Amino acid sequence: MTIAIVNARVFDGHEVLSATTTVVIDGTTITAVGGEAPSGAEIIDAAGGTLLPGLFDAHVHTNRPSLALALTFGVTTHLEMQGTNTRPNRRHIEEDDGLADVRSSGFGITPPGGHPSELFPEGFRPGPPPGAGPAQAPPVMPFSTTPEEAVAFIPQLIATGSDYIKFMVDDGTVEGHPGLPALDQGTLNAGVTEAGRHGMLTVAHALTVDATRMSIEAGIGGLAHLFMDRPHTTEIVELIAASGAFVVPCVVLNASMMGITGAELAADPRVSARLDQPWLDTLRSSFNHYPQGDIDDVLASVKALHDAGVDLLVGTDASVPLPFLGGLAHGASVHHELQYLVRAGLTPVEALRAATSTPARRFGLTDRGRVAAGLRADLLLVDGDPTTTISDTLNTRAVWRRGKRLAGSR
Repeated sequence: MTIAIVNARVFDGHEVLSATTTVVIDGTTITAVGGEAPSGAEIIDAAGGTLLPGLFDAHVHTNRPSLALALTFGVTTHLEMQGTNTRPNRRHIEEDDGLADVRSSGFGITPPGGHPSELFPEGFRPGPPPGAGPAQAPPVMPFSTTPEEAVAFIPQLIATGSDYIKFMVDDGTVEGHPGLPALDQGTLNAGVTEAGRHGMLTVAHALTVDATRMSIEAGIGGLAHLFMDRPHTTEIVELIAASGAFVVPCVVLNASMMGITGAELAADPRVSARLDQPWLDTLRSSFNHYPQGDIDDVLASVKALHDAGVDLLVGTDASVPLPFLGGLAHGASVHHELQYLVRAGLTPVEALRAATSTPARRFGLTDRGRVAAGLRADLLLVDGDPTTTISDTLNTRAVWRRGKRLAGSR
């Protein structure tokens, strides 16, 4: 079926196409941007609305229900940073246009007893990790305390379908567990070097300036968090910028760690109408492990990195609906993160790039992230103009995943 979306304001992932108001979809693919609607096409009048690429969440822990929830908010791609949605485990997801697509690191390299074990209350049994199916064999955890162990795990992670390799660089300071077992510099260096030898992108979980510096010195490709233990300095910003690494600030997570809830977002009817009670309760809660943190310092660091030319990606660290993992909800928190980026000083267009073309480019997903002929028809149509008013991203009118319109979108 050929579909022509007409009279749209089009944000193509980079900029607003001032002279273009028509986008044509044929099957799963965008076939034309601009020009006239083909004869016989189904016409969708987007007057008063803005058409964008489907959004990314570049830091999640996800499962099938969460992929479905995210899609209702126009998030068409999840980048999993710890979980089981590796290549052999997601064939059913790739073919299901009622779910966001997903890529995964598999499980991050960490020492025994290291992060994220400290996040769960004593006696809590989380059950299978997000994404695990009932018949799925338990994963072999890549616990590493030496360079040799880290190096040995890289080909194993690749063989089991990891799309990129994650390293946990965390001594528990921010989570209220100082002294947590953590990767040392030599182990981190060896693992990152071995992953690079295999052509794999590497990302690091790093919540402090010291962990960030360790990761950059190891040659990491991207930071899955922004440090929150102290204000930025010119030195750390220049170090990150010179390395070429990207940063997924996850401001929504940092805010939650400081005890700032998502209650205001949950009160927005555009959000509450799409979340069930467990997710609303979770969004209204927070991690609250680092109340001494300063959200204004985090926002200033975001702006300094952006001004230094560092690629910023929208991510949330959303996982499961449990209040002690609160302040976050799949899909909704992507929009909250966009609002935080604008509050930090990015323009709405710059923030939107961080949720569309930039993550697609940095993770090598060249078939999406832009509105361009030949790419996947992963699209979000909203009322209003989020390129000037960022909160308009929540005004969902329609979502397409591979050219199929999500049921229930109007």
